[in-house]
Amino acid sequence: MNGSNFTSVYPLPPTEEEAKLAKEISQILALYTEGKKPEIIIKTDEMKTQAIAIPESAFLMLVDILEQMAQGRAVSLVSFPAELTTQEAANILEVSHPYLVELLDSGEIPSQTVETTRSVRYEDVLDYKKQIDEKRG
Repeated sequence: MNGSNFTSVYPLPPTEEEAKLAKEISQILALYTEGKKPEIIIKTDEMKTQAIAIPESAFLMLVDILEQMAQGRAVSLVSFPAELTTQEAANILEVSHPYLVELLDSGEIPSQTVETTRSVRYEDVLDYKKQIDEKRG
């Protein structure tokens, strides 16, 4: 951490020392982004160690976070539910809600309706966004 007890709703940029350490660690971890499932070794003050397997996606995020910190950038993590409302999906795609509904009605993006509530899988929204980005070049 930044060495203070101050808690902010905004992420703080890393100190110069943190950025330097983040650069060193990200370069080392980047060597392990291909291949076997990653494990991290936790070492306590009592010199006890434990290997912990972590999901590959979490490992890749850790590398990305460290790379951002190495560049002096503040980092924030945002989580999304597996199922989004249609308005949340429209916000992620940066389109109007009526346009998103057209995409859902046409079947370009799959959706589910339970009683009167329509939802969209986060993964389907990202897949559509990737397709559109690839078409744009």
